[in-house]
Amino acid sequence: MPEPGAEGVLFDIDGTLITTGGAGGVAWRQAFDELYGEPVEITEITESGMTDPEVGRVALRHVLDRDPSQRELAQAVAKYMKHLAAAVDASEGYEVMPGVVDLLRSLVDDGRLVGLVTGNLEAAAHIKLARARLNRFFSFGGYGSDSNDRTEVTRKALERGRFVSGDSLDAGACAGVGDTPRDVAAAHGAGIRSVAVATGNYGAPELDSAGADFVLDTLRDWPTELDPEAA
Repeated sequence: MPEPGAEGVLFDIDGTLITTGGAGGVAWRQAFDELYGEPVEITEITESGMTDPEVGRVALRHVLDRDPSQRELAQAVAKYMKHLAAAVDASEGYEVMPGVVDLLRSLVDDGRLVGLVTGNLEAAAHIKLARARLNRFFSFGGYGSDSNDRTEVTRKALERGRFVSGDSLDAGACAGVGDTPRDVAAAHGAGIRSVAVATGNYGAPELDSAGADFVLDTLRDWPTELDPEAA
């Protein structure tokens, strides 16, 4: 009988693991002020769950009143990254969501592969996690710098998980954890279970309607059905 494959849990960041208290919006505002002399309020023109390049593209359309060139998008993203670390460090509203550290520690202790699946650029993801020293839990991930399609980002995370596990990651034993309907759709699109947590901008009823396999109030409520002993 073949050995069982490795189990993986893939986490979104903003609204799921942490909130930066608006630091991303501050960094985008500073980026557009520097480039165009016009600060942009990202939260007013974008939706939760969009990738960083999507956010930049929408904001550029708002400012330029046309589709941006690739160079213009690259400049906007570069300026955003320039300001992000300082904005995260200065944010008074930065917070780790309830139950996160205990859950991550428990998953790692249980031998689970823990990864990221996020719309953040890879560098932005690690900047946001660094303040709370959460990077130490994650051995792989899929990022907004891989694709604008959240399902493709999830597939990329699974591909990297297979690589770091010596090709033993079992997609059938994986779950994607997020706080938006986009996270639910991405997990299912990549063929894994979806765990939705109502710590972001969507409540439990909306996440349930999106088709999540499990809906939690916080990550303190991790379902026993996803424990190794229940597999």
